Amino acid sequence: MKQDLTRRQFLGTAGATILCSSLSPKLHAEPMTNPIAVFSKVYQELKLNFEQSAEVTAEAGLDGIDCSVRPGGEILPERAADDMPLYAEALAKHKVRMLLLTTGILEVKSPNAEKILRTAKKLGIKYYRIGYWQHKPETPKNVLVDNVKAQLKDLSAMNREIGVCALFQNHAAGKNKAKPYAGGDLNEMYDIMKDLDPQNMGVAFDLGHAIRTHGDEWPSHFEKLKSHIKIAYIKDVKRDEGFVPFGQGEFGGTDFFSRLKKMNYNEPFSMHIEFEWAEKGKPKTREALVNTLSESRQMLRKWMTA
Repeated sequence: MKQDLTRRQFLGTAGATILCSSLSPKLHAEPMTNPIAVFSKVYQELKLNFEQSAEVTAEAGLDGIDCSVRPGGEILPERAADDMPLYAEALAKHKVRMLLLTTGILEVKSPNAEKILRTAKKLGIKYYRIGYWQHKPETPKNVLVDNVKAQLKDLSAMNREIGVCALFQNHAAGKNKAKPYAGGDLNEMYDIMKDLDPQNMGVAFDLGHAIRTHGDEWPSHFEKLKSHIKIAYIKDVKRDEGFVPFGQGEFGGTDFFSRLKKMNYNEPFSMHIEFEWAEKGKPKTREALVNTLSESRQMLRKWMTA
């Protein structure tokens, strides 16, 4: 009888423990520890060279960069095969990495596209953002969308052959909204992406731009696109004012990170500094940039672990 009682007590206790665990998942939740990259466009404001950029990245406590390889970027497309390895080497000396790329590639025939992507593959970089298309009054929307689909289908095939994945970022329309970006409306983004293989052609989901375009309706669009979401772009926003320092906008009040965690998101975050980061009336300095990056990273980590 004692043995039966003990067994019943054990089973009852174990069952209660399992039930409590299932009812209280937060007690056992592990915080998100994804790498954080900074979109290195901000480094161009100080004209930093590769070594200086690597030093700033490390000093700010970041894991690496989302490197701009496009016309006017840190690395020019025609210099990609030579300069990307040099930049990656400078970063590695400071124990940080080139985690992502931002390019102007729109199609297979884009200048230096294959050279950029094969160099990225050699450096262990899987994801690269493509460029943008804009709607124009003289072109019917469906015509542009069909053209974009055709270009991305061919680009997806090249990605599969090389072993990389493109990212299409949702970008809100500009102030006058005269020439909205293709895919900025997430209904349109879904129409463009739904038939493409997410292993080769994914979405860089930008919550800041999604809030500016769709307001509180962004979660339903996120769920529709979930199968294609590969990378999350981070920039805090006030929908009526624009992008603001991290922690001063609407970002922290959303369940964005909970949604990412539920889909087992384990890729880097791309942190974008799209606000005025120097104190008003003071020059932009290396020290001010490091402080801004460090503070932004800390806020992002706070959101990730909340």
